[in-house]
Parts: sequence; C-alpha cells; structure tokens
Amino acid sequence: MESVGSTICYWIIALAIVIFSVLTVTTRKILRAATYLLFVLFATAALYFKLDYEFLGAVQIAVYAGGIVVLFVFAILLTTHPGDNSEQLASRKKLLGLVGAIGAAGACGWALCSRCADIFKPLPAMSNPTMHRIGEAMLGTGYEQYLLPFEAVSVLLLACIIGGVVIARKR
Repeated sequence: MESVGSTICYWIIALAIVIFSVLTVTTRKILRAATYLLFVLFATAALYFKLDYEFLGAVQIAVYAGGIVVLFVFAILLTTHPGDNSEQLASRKKLLGLVGAIGAAGACGWALCSRCADIFKPLPAMSNPTMHRIGEAMLGTGYEQYLLPFEAVSVLLLACIIGGVVIARKR
C-alpha cells in the first residue's frame, strides 16, 4: 500500500508534467517553449526516480534534459531572434484539427483500455541487473530490444542538426 505522501508526490509530479506540457505547446515565444519542455523532462525524470528507476531517471536527465534541450536552444539561437513572438497562425481548418485531435485521443484511449489486463500483471524481474545486461536489453537486436528505435532517433537528430546549420547559413 502506498503512503499518502507518495501519492501526493505522484500527483504533484503528474500535474507539473501536464501544466508544463500545455505551456510548451501554447506559448508563442519559442525560447520559452524550450524552457517549458526542459521542465517537462525534469518532471519525467522525477517520476522515474520516484518509481525507483534510478538508471532511467539519470539517462532522462543526461540525454533529454541535458542534450536535446541544449540542441533545441542552440538551433533556436542560430535560426531566430529569441525575443520575438511567433506569428499568429491563421488557419481555416481548426475544426479539422479539432476532429483529428479528438480522434487521436480516442485511439490512444482505446489502445490504453484494450491493454488494461496487461497493465496489472507484474513485470518479470531481471535477476542481477548489471550495466552489461541493461545495455544489452536496450541496444540488442532481438525481441523487445531497442537498437532500431535508438538508431532512428540518432538519424533524426543528425537531420535536425544539418537542417539547422543549413538554415543558419542561408540567413
């Protein structure tokens, strides 16, 4: 049974994630949006630490909060004037966007609810988790190992860096 303090801590972290996520996508200042994203990533790391996933929390801080947000900030400073507001979007397809957002939320809810029976099954414990076994599980090529997504994200980041340099050189 969880303690009341642990439950309150979880809800504070979850509320911080939701609030900063909404602020990230609604602010018109791009540098401020990157800062809000940093807060979301720190709150996610706090959630990992609360769940006793110290390694995953440290990776979250080192890779995402450290590296990715710094990459975003450098890209912003190279390509825009960070104090300027972004332009107000004038789109006549707001209803279509709203329908798409509701449809995506419904699909995510359906996927979550269809797997409810699997959520409450205990995960198999890894006996004697060493750094070698964790690395093998994360970057292996077998079933439920994550080398392909890791490489896809690295190619995406490389494309972002090259695009940022190209845009900066054209200015």
